[in-house]
Amino acid sequence: MNSDIVDVCLVGGGVMSATLGMLLKQLDPSLKIMMVEQCDQIAQESSDGWNNAGTGHAAYCELNYTPKGKDGAINIDRALQINSEFETSLQFWSYLVEQSALPAPGEFIRRTPHMSFVWGEEDCQFLKKRYESMSAHPLFGEMKFSDDPEQLKKWMPLVMKGRPAEQPVAATNVGHGADVDFGALTRKMVEGLQNDDNFRLLLQHKVRNLEFSDNLWHVDIANGKQKTSQSVQAKFVFLGAGGAALRLLQQSKIPEAKQYAGFPVSGRWLVCNNPAVVKQHMAKVYGQAPVGAPPMSVPHLDTRIIDGKPALLFGPFAGMTSKFLKNGSRLDLLESVKPYNVGFMINAGLDNLALTHYLIKEAFQPANARIETLRRFYPHAEASDWRYETAGQRVQIIKKTKTGGSLQFGTEVVTSQDGSLAALLGASPGASTSVQAMLQVIERCFTECTESLQWKQKLKVMIPSYGESIIDDPALASRVRQWTDSTLRLRKHTFTEVQKPIPCSTIDELVA
Repeated sequence: MNSDIVDVCLVGGGVMSATLGMLLKQLDPSLKIMMVEQCDQIAQESSDGWNNAGTGHAAYCELNYTPKGKDGAINIDRALQINSEFETSLQFWSYLVEQSALPAPGEFIRRTPHMSFVWGEEDCQFLKKRYESMSAHPLFGEMKFSDDPEQLKKWMPLVMKGRPAEQPVAATNVGHGADVDFGALTRKMVEGLQNDDNFRLLLQHKVRNLEFSDNLWHVDIANGKQKTSQSVQAKFVFLGAGGAALRLLQQSKIPEAKQYAGFPVSGRWLVCNNPAVVKQHMAKVYGQAPVGAPPMSVPHLDTRIIDGKPALLFGPFAGMTSKFLKNGSRLDLLESVKPYNVGFMINAGLDNLALTHYLIKEAFQPANARIETLRRFYPHAEASDWRYETAGQRVQIIKKTKTGGSLQFGTEVVTSQDGSLAALLGASPGASTSVQAMLQVIERCFTECTESLQWKQKLKVMIPSYGESIIDDPALASRVRQWTDSTLRLRKHTFTEVQKPIPCSTIDELVA
């Protein structure tokens, strides 16, 4: 691209920017798109496999998505929403695989059972109620439940080995869960975008300032390698820079930015070094979060394939930080505090003292205490088999409310009134619902286009459930899953044959 004016400027080289770029390119190949990433590679922050993303959040196993009310009833509304949004991602990825815009699915997604596991009479009763509530809905109809220790030994041998025989235990199991290497997925999408002459990628470049005038965003970009700078004019800007998106949103000076602040949380994984142990655990097993813990700290023993290699992770353990990015500055939090947000930040802090206390406790927790936490999940864990790996940063949203400020644990799309700028804030479920989030951006910021028959038809081809609800339409949900499970090989036995046979790469085969 020779022109200094682009249609779209994507700030950040993660899964959100890559997804938005790929969606827009499918809808209108003529768009001139620029992606700006401050690291020397794509997907080095939140989208990287070591930086938390990877579960393929579908609400099958994450207990924090199904809270118990005061009356004892289990609310599955959020679980249904997250599951339907993940199914939207699966549809778009299936379309890209069939169009050869993505490689064989085994390079970025693999069938991995999703399980919830609890112990103790009270939690076992909760899990059974959760199962009864969820399995009654078609989206979760294939979920299995067991409180039989012998069955659980088959599902999760490491978790059950050495556990007291008298301890009440229970688990649920969804066999067609997924492990997603979002780092690999992001890189593959960007590689596809680079085949287009109207796409330009700037690595080791950082956006220093944003100003809006004459119906264009003037984006000042610094070249970190050559110590030079340039200015680009963009009709539309997307801030998909992970934790740094908040600071960039503040730089834009749009009125909507004044409604937000951020609370960063760091983390660490325990990672198994022993291949003999890794091979014995073929699932994502989630437990109950400690009281006061943020959602990113829900304990789980997690099988992953990262950059093609099997890994077994436990954690993550949360900690205090002031950085907004893993490679960020310790001044990030301080610099994000503004006269317009300091009041509701303090208010939110006072309302979440238990969380602050929890994070301080976690930050100063000795290494042997973390091993003991692991042993509650995996009683025979040997400390020598495990090492520490720094996880990614998460910036939880603090949102202004009528009564002060509220700490949010979800993902939120923020757009300017004129639709010329959008930002993605928040954390979990994040990458797993990236397609739905970016559809929100397109619907809010490309309104005239999405109302056109051409774009509507194209969106329906890419995402067959677009404009409809698989939550309310079981027949549609069944058709969609039949297609995506087959195309992405998320079942051992698929319902139908795809037009192009794709090698099946289940977690079982890869670690055998």
